[in-house]
Amino acid sequence: MPQVRVAGVALDQTGQHVLLIKPVDELPGAGSVLPIWIGELEATSILVAVQGAVAPRPLAHDLMRSIVDATASRIERVEITRLEEGTYYAEITLETTAGLRVVDARPSDAVALASRVGCPLWVSDAVMEEAGVPDLTADEGSTEESIDEFKRFLNDVDPEDFRG
Repeated sequence: MPQVRVAGVALDQTGQHVLLIKPVDELPGAGSVLPIWIGELEATSILVAVQGAVAPRPLAHDLMRSIVDATASRIERVEITRLEEGTYYAEITLETTAGLRVVDARPSDAVALASRVGCPLWVSDAVMEEAGVPDLTADEGSTEESIDEFKRFLNDVDPEDFRG
């Protein structure tokens, strides 16, 4: 199970937000990236956390972090565990006073929360193998050409392409 990071958030040709997840040990333009289609609010929340921005009022994921802190708990890890019929599933592992607890979550919420607390993020090998695509963001050609090629990929791919 590779440890991953948020490589970015992009828009596909229809204007839908795509979360891009990449193994931490792979350089830009190498290996693969995992695209996960998410909602606009989740994309904003992830970008706020990744960029270290401060929202004028707490977002839902800030509230989640506050609840975890207030209950003397800690988020140990987040895992994107499986892909079934085009839907990704994730789990948040919490360290609580009652022991470890695993909570089912949407990947976008889990990643937004992980980005706020700095816990490790993982993706199952099966998910990376099934839905990972070549990372074309920084190939041997110019960076601009590689980014254009990746944008063309996003324009041509559809979330339905990942249905089992």
